[in-house]
Amino acid sequence: MISFARLGECSLSKSEILNKLLSNSQQYHDTFVHSNMEGGDSPRRISNGLVEMTWYLPCGNKNMDVFSEPVAVANLRGDIASFETQLSFLCQTSAAVFVFFDALDSECELLTNQNHKAQIFLVGNRQSKDFKLDAVKKVATKLSLTNSNILLKTKGMNDADFVKDLRGKVSNVFENSQMKMGIEQMSAIAHELGIWIDEDSPECQTAKKNADAITAEIQDLLKYKEAQLPLQGQIWKDLTCFEKEEFRLRKVGSQNIEKYKSDLQLQKKRLREKQNSQDISKAMTCFINAISSPGMERRYFLKWMRMNLDNVSRKKLFDLREQYKEKCKNPENKEEIKEIDQQLANSSLGTEHFFHGEASNIPLRWVTDVLSELNDLVSPKNKILVVTVLRVQSTGKSTLLNTMFGVQFAVSSGRCTRGAFMLLIKINEDVRKDLNCDFMVIIDTEGLKSPELAQLDNSHEHDNELATLVVGLSDITIMNIAMENSTEMKDILQIVVHAFLRMTEVGKKPKCQFVHQNVSDVSAHDKNMRDRKLLLQQLNEMTQAAAKMEKKEEYSSFTDVMEYSPDTGNWYIPGLWN
Repeated sequence: MISFARLGECSLSKSEILNKLLSNSQQYHDTFVHSNMEGGDSPRRISNGLVEMTWYLPCGNKNMDVFSEPVAVANLRGDIASFETQLSFLCQTSAAVFVFFDALDSECELLTNQNHKAQIFLVGNRQSKDFKLDAVKKVATKLSLTNSNILLKTKGMNDADFVKDLRGKVSNVFENSQMKMGIEQMSAIAHELGIWIDEDSPECQTAKKNADAITAEIQDLLKYKEAQLPLQGQIWKDLTCFEKEEFRLRKVGSQNIEKYKSDLQLQKKRLREKQNSQDISKAMTCFINAISSPGMERRYFLKWMRMNLDNVSRKKLFDLREQYKEKCKNPENKEEIKEIDQQLANSSLGTEHFFHGEASNIPLRWVTDVLSELNDLVSPKNKILVVTVLRVQSTGKSTLLNTMFGVQFAVSSGRCTRGAFMLLIKINEDVRKDLNCDFMVIIDTEGLKSPELAQLDNSHEHDNELATLVVGLSDITIMNIAMENSTEMKDILQIVVHAFLRMTEVGKKPKCQFVHQNVSDVSAHDKNMRDRKLLLQQLNEMTQAAAKMEKKEEYSSFTDVMEYSPDTGNWYIPGLWN
């Protein structure tokens, strides 16, 4: 962590300089709000004493990265002379504290009396009428600072040069400082200084204890799921197959239909009895008790559970993901890729598994109850806009939704997304007219498998069903593409075309948008006109093929089944990290 503070009045705008420090030459971000308002109850005065914080995360591109390491940047609002506790905290938790000033008292006890673990940097404006070089030298001597810990803005120096020098000093801290501290350690220092921590509340402490009691038992994820979540295992998957067959009768052949149905119901009954013979597990008992607790405690419990389970999954998944990447480099490793893919699915454990599971089965009664609750939350007159993103497995779709809407769908560092996840977002009044809705439902789905993998584990049917379900629920479907070559998308897009074709049959014509990720530069839209024409041509071919299969040959082009224009329906994003 690197911290920035101000001593006394300062003619340099600390927030403005920080924004320039954290922005690269191609993009400027107003990370910290700067206000020159003084007097009265201005926002600046109200926020004095507040420490704002942001993360800087490099994307791995040396030409764009300001810093090569991830860093937390803290900004203390107001004059540190009035906020000694906050200064003490930053001096004990940061790798470096940069103090902005115009005038320094040569004694400067505020800085010299601190218990410093951080390196101190003095940042002054030499052009200020109050600046005294002798005082700066005396304070530097008392703090044992060298010239490299002092940065002064001189008359001939513009902002760009000044920020460049400041950036150099921050980068040197990364190279030379071993001072890294976990947030848990920081909370201990906060306690010593008498700072209240959210986690100190009794509700949060009880919730943490309850979550730890459940997750501390996890040694082997697969064995844990089998022992503690037995109803979600193979029995339910078998039951699902019988239920689907009961409605579709695909394997009935020449048998008597009524007898065939009766046999299926008998097999379902046996499986149900087997399920019901299972006692409720210790983990599920603890989980149900914890989510039955009142408001804030329940929220804290779910938050702790999510963090604990992410930490458990992350350790296991990291190695598997590395293996997966390595094997994918060679297309001949199909069987090994399939095996790792299955392990990734099995090693995934989140709070959703405790609520519902991952047996590719969504009971109608369960869905009806959930949607009825949703209906109670929103007034019947309110309009809801539904947006879904479909994509190939592992192309950063959850990241796209998180970036677009500021939400927190699980991304790959934690676990695999299985099934469909929904979030309800209330729309602010100022944009309700523009969006013509009061709420948005954002649907995140697992990725459609690559054609090679789908052939191996017969998941193409599952992908078809999932795409049909979410497209049927949606007003707008975003197809997220991270493939440079549009011909590689052919099999994936066919699934989507089938889904849209079925929607046309029930009188729905949803909108479709294509997002092309990781394109080289901003002018990609013009350069890729040829690709867009090729994409539309392929979509038309697939519509004709799908229409033939569905015996609806009157549909000959993609625009017959969708609202789509090659010019307005394609978006190019250079990379979500940026």
